[in-house]
Amino acid sequence: MMVSEVRAESAPNVKARVFRWIRRLAIAALLIIAGIGGVRIYDAQRKPPLGPWHTYVPAEMHARAIDHATWDEYIAHENHLFDEVRRNVTDKLTPDERVAANRYFIGSPVFPGHLRTDWNRSYTLAPKGTPRGVAVMLHGLTDSPYSLRHIAERYRRDGFVVVSIRLPGHGTVPSSLTDVTAQDWEAAARLAVREARRRVPAPAPLHIVGYSNGGALALQYSLEALRDPNLPQADRLILISPMIGITQFARFAGLAALPSILPPFEKAAWLDIIPEFNPFKYNSFPVNGARQSWRSTQDVQQEMAQASRRNQLASLPPVLTFQSVLDFTVSTSAIVSTLYAQLPDNGSELVLFDINRTTQLSPLVRAAMRDALRRLTPAPPLHYRFTVLTNTVTTSLVDERSTPPDSTETAVKPTGLDYPADIYSLSHVALPFPETDSLYGRTPDPNDDVGVHLGAQSIRGETGGLVVGAAALTRLSWNPFYPYIAARIDQLAGVANAP
Repeated sequence: MMVSEVRAESAPNVKARVFRWIRRLAIAALLIIAGIGGVRIYDAQRKPPLGPWHTYVPAEMHARAIDHATWDEYIAHENHLFDEVRRNVTDKLTPDERVAANRYFIGSPVFPGHLRTDWNRSYTLAPKGTPRGVAVMLHGLTDSPYSLRHIAERYRRDGFVVVSIRLPGHGTVPSSLTDVTAQDWEAAARLAVREARRRVPAPAPLHIVGYSNGGALALQYSLEALRDPNLPQADRLILISPMIGITQFARFAGLAALPSILPPFEKAAWLDIIPEFNPFKYNSFPVNGARQSWRSTQDVQQEMAQASRRNQLASLPPVLTFQSVLDFTVSTSAIVSTLYAQLPDNGSELVLFDINRTTQLSPLVRAAMRDALRRLTPAPPLHYRFTVLTNTVTTSLVDERSTPPDSTETAVKPTGLDYPADIYSLSHVALPFPETDSLYGRTPDPNDDVGVHLGAQSIRGETGGLVVGAAALTRLSWNPFYPYIAARIDQLAGVANAP
């Protein structure tokens, strides 16, 4: 009798204890969330004030409209967007905002409207004579069509028509990235390919070149074309610093913007608020940009998995990828494991640019970074060609070390290129730009006026004297091995000895 009474009385007690623990955990979770939110609000409020380029949001075309638009309709809408930015941003700047470092100030040397070419806009190029093929250019996140202009010109010289599209949310004002989705970018890629094939029908070759986030879009399009016969398939993919994988922080970046639903905390919608001194790239970065870039990588990874299950990867076009071993923006290991490990033996190749083994800065390079190439190198034999551009501790001369598919033998060939002594590695942003690029190069082309020569600056002085942190100007922005990339593109275009 006593035992049954204890059992009868203990059940409510157990429920009460469980309820108390649940309540405590809930309170603890709320306190943690409140603490994180408080830190986020504090961090956001320390940022500079928002300008009209952060608050005015142009009415971009979205995926459904883009999928039903012609190229001419997209360009007409794009022109309207730039007119609206002029009226709602440039014409409404306050005296404090009318400074030389503001690309939206009509009197600034970096005001794109005064430059010979406004590379923020979509463009097409045509070669002399009958085209030998057609190439589509897909730029990266926060970028503009400027970033692939040199590769586009290379294709034009090699006899290709070029279609370079301004992806939605780009080229106008950073706030446009607050109202854009990965699906909008994917629809723009489809539009660019439609236009490319309209201008140069099959069987002439179609190449798609994607840089950074554009690399993810190029691959995602080709995977989508495997299951949709209405989409023209590319003959070649050329990926430059492709965004196949990024930090998991981007997955939860949307949480960082939650305080921005309250007007006093609207700056929480931004990860960076930086003066807009670059005529062809945003410096400020909204949370939604990070969120949508993560969605792009997820779309690619899901499409890869589905194509693998359907045994369709054998039909994927050959992929040539150029990637720096050190990359702060995208995951180099994801390119190796998520993409190349699943590719069939179809003529694909991965080219890695190693760190400078001779640099005097070597003692300052983190040990993990010095060992990065060894950790990234997959064990042969592989289904693709694996190439590394590297030097040794005794010379600045760079060799090409290439292992063919299904082989364990590595061929070593001199490139004729040197690793500059003052450069310890390439960077995510450097690969598509030659040393002579007027905006990012070390020796800018004097005949190409872009208002400012960011890559030619040798930054020395006291801290706090610049409108932007020195780190933004010391990150390598040009590629000493660009001639190698140009030569490889000539080979793909069938013009091995192009100038």
